[in-house]
Amino acid sequence: MSNRVRKAVFPVAGLGTRFLPATKVVAKEMLPIVDRPLIQYAVDEAIEAGCDTLIFVTNRYKHAVADYFDKAYELEHKLEAAGKTELLELVRNVVPAHVRTIFVTQPEALGLGHAVLCAKPVVGDEPFAVLLADDLLWNRQGRGALGQMVDHVHQHGGSALAVENVPADKTSSYGIVDVEQFDDRVGRISSIVEKPKPEAAPSTLAVVGRYVLDSRVFDYLEKTSPGAGGEIQLTDAIAQLLQSTTVNAYKFRGTRFDCGSHLGFVEATIRFALENEKLSDSAAAAMQKALDELGVEER
Repeated sequence: MSNRVRKAVFPVAGLGTRFLPATKVVAKEMLPIVDRPLIQYAVDEAIEAGCDTLIFVTNRYKHAVADYFDKAYELEHKLEAAGKTELLELVRNVVPAHVRTIFVTQPEALGLGHAVLCAKPVVGDEPFAVLLADDLLWNRQGRGALGQMVDHVHQHGGSALAVENVPADKTSSYGIVDVEQFDDRVGRISSIVEKPKPEAAPSTLAVVGRYVLDSRVFDYLEKTSPGAGGEIQLTDAIAQLLQSTTVNAYKFRGTRFDCGSHLGFVEATIRFALENEKLSDSAAAAMQKALDELGVEER
């Protein structure tokens, strides 16, 4: 069986409570960083990594993501009639023609592991990727984080989890891995634990929102009992997967913005505004003006 990663799963059924009241009507994955929603950055990363089937696991109430990837006939007609060809191409090309999008409903909010399991009928027995859109991973020069991981899996086999070091007092917010023979970029995971207290954490290497997984993880997810909060944890199934195949921790090249937090969302917006060739000078001037008006000195 080929280990080519063609399918990418996007769990987008969450309620986004940290961004209420905005997420009362706007899916958190549709919150924009400058002029593109978070989900678009994740989708572009998956396509660059070679994925041609995008599986969105949503709930029965969230339609914004599906609407975004659907054809907007009236809008396209108006843009075409107005001769706004550049905007028309933006609307038409949110995904390339060779990429298909599939939407799967998660009937109950039973956690990330359950959301991934909902994609099993589409994924089948192939290796696949999982991307959490509120982790915006950005590599200024070179291949995106998922592409780096896929390249590693294609060459060496097994599965891979994106990791980065976090402060010791933050381990209780992440899945934390213990790694054998880590070489500053890759190491084999010997154990993984969900949200350990600092004194119990095996390391400070935290799993962030990119996974390349062997399809056998579905078998373990089906047997995983709900844990805290009645949720089925993907971490628990990965802990079982470790016993049957190699799962590597992969420290990607690039920067992570935790856009599930207010500060991370603001940091990403600032960074992408400063990187935008049309906005960079004006954005920098506006930021400096705001700092001056607030009396904030460089530290």
